[in-house]
Amino acid sequence: MNAPLSSRSVFNGNLPKIGIRPAIDGRLGGVRESLEDQTMNLARRVAELISSTVRYPNGQPAECVIAETCIGGVAEADQCETLFRRENVGVSLTVTPCWCYGSETMDMDPLRPKAVFGFNGTERPGAVYLAAVLAGHSQKGLPAFGIYGQDVQEAGDANMPEDVQAKILNFVRCGLAAALMRGKSYLSMGGTSMGIAGSMVDYGFWEKWLGMRVEDIDMSEFSGRMNKGQYDQTEYERALDWVKTNCPEGDDYNSDSAKRSREQLDSEWADSVKMALIARDLMVGNPKLAEMGLKEQSHGHNAIASGFQGQRQWTDHFPNGDFMEAILNTSFDWNGKRAPYIVATENDALNAATMLLGHLLTNTAQVFADLRTYWSPDAIASVCDGYRLDGLASGGLLHLINSGPATLDGTGQQSAADGSPTMKPFWEIGDEEVEQCLKATTWHPSMTEYFPGGGMSTRFKTRGGMPATMTRINLVDGLGPALQIAEGHTVELPEDVHDRLDQRTNPTWPTTWFAPTLTDRGAFSSTYDVMNSWGANHCVMTAGHVGHLFITLASILRIPVYMHNVDRARVFRPSAWNAFGTDDLEGADFRACENFGPLYGRK
Repeated sequence: MNAPLSSRSVFNGNLPKIGIRPAIDGRLGGVRESLEDQTMNLARRVAELISSTVRYPNGQPAECVIAETCIGGVAEADQCETLFRRENVGVSLTVTPCWCYGSETMDMDPLRPKAVFGFNGTERPGAVYLAAVLAGHSQKGLPAFGIYGQDVQEAGDANMPEDVQAKILNFVRCGLAAALMRGKSYLSMGGTSMGIAGSMVDYGFWEKWLGMRVEDIDMSEFSGRMNKGQYDQTEYERALDWVKTNCPEGDDYNSDSAKRSREQLDSEWADSVKMALIARDLMVGNPKLAEMGLKEQSHGHNAIASGFQGQRQWTDHFPNGDFMEAILNTSFDWNGKRAPYIVATENDALNAATMLLGHLLTNTAQVFADLRTYWSPDAIASVCDGYRLDGLASGGLLHLINSGPATLDGTGQQSAADGSPTMKPFWEIGDEEVEQCLKATTWHPSMTEYFPGGGMSTRFKTRGGMPATMTRINLVDGLGPALQIAEGHTVELPEDVHDRLDQRTNPTWPTTWFAPTLTDRGAFSSTYDVMNSWGANHCVMTAGHVGHLFITLASILRIPVYMHNVDRARVFRPSAWNAFGTDDLEGADFRACENFGPLYGRK
């Protein structure tokens, strides 16, 4: 399938590619000659696997570049590196079925995520090279992932075992996520919101760990562009018509004295749509602005993630960012289906970074939420006429609810192949699923006591039964960034139970009921412990059990993971991590990340 390009995105043009390095025994006179075809064919099979499976965020197949010759020594390694730099290779995978000269054939680029696949056959010692070159990577401080099949294969066996395929694809997805971030921007739209630490944007984190820059604008840029009409007027009219047709307005829960007039609400809708257009243009630019004589503004800030402060310097006087944040984080709008734009509520840059990782790993929309409440089974029974939680929720529930917006994909109205709810890449979403997401969402006049400037809040409840992963990056003084991961499932409550619990907080906000998978150990001894161990008020929810991908990507970036419930067999980190301990993997991760330092930083 050739998916369409996602319009108005920084993920177009010359995107980073995956470089395949076929390494070979360089001894001419019979050895190398006997291995040339086998080695290059292995590289081609790996490239085909990757290109047929992995996609860029714009929907296009990931591109692979294979070295023009097998690499038998340092001269050919240098020729390969010249090719990779010319072709913008951001991830490298060395493959071999045989012994090769370790340090002479290895990838020495210090910033490029790298792995080595040693074919498990006995005719030629590919596994011996794998062990030797990985030792070299560790000794030189260039961590690499080792890929080695569990079962021995015949030399001529062209089949790739499932365990090998899984490791190759997991590594490539994570390495590509790191490469896609490099050189891009986080756009801070405003400053610190209500004293929330995550919105105190830390430049060093973005630069040293993610390879990105931070761009700052004042929120007056919004009011200025709105007042001067500095947005595509034609698109604005089309967007407003689409909103009137597809965004049903729900009940106004304000008291009579706090309700706003119909004229005022219509004005807030209009401003909310303008804000969405302006935020997108600020992130990725818009050639239409150049046609309007605004060439500088037309470039945007090359941003793949952003945050909007909103409260309170904006929301006390202007419509809140709820519609803007919800629709930009969604995989569709008035222009059709497209990749979501990552926009964090309250300019929580750490949640934005976590959303960005989830999006790049899965190509799907991400749910921004407050981790608001732990509801124990007894507490729910006491307020819901004795109703008892069971099944996945028997240990209690976490109430994920944001104060206004969340991606409409989070309704759970998209379906996986087995029929379970999920969030899909935009090119897999059906037209009927778009309609179902829209119908499952209502838009309510925001609570005036919270938002004196008005705005429209998003309301839905996520379908139960979605495998999901909850994550958060936190910053700790003296440690740096650290990641938390909790896999689990969304839960669907009976309507009357949901309403009784939901309306205790705010009936105009989107809700997800989440049950983490418990392991009876540490922070996952109980659902209460998960809540009690969480490092901040915000979290991100990604569809699918993808905690293992977060772990692998975190190791590439050198971000330690201090809380997760991913089975040990699914954890995949660079081979050098073994040297820091093989029993206590959490402690080893911290030691390895401290030792090697941030990917783009200086120790």
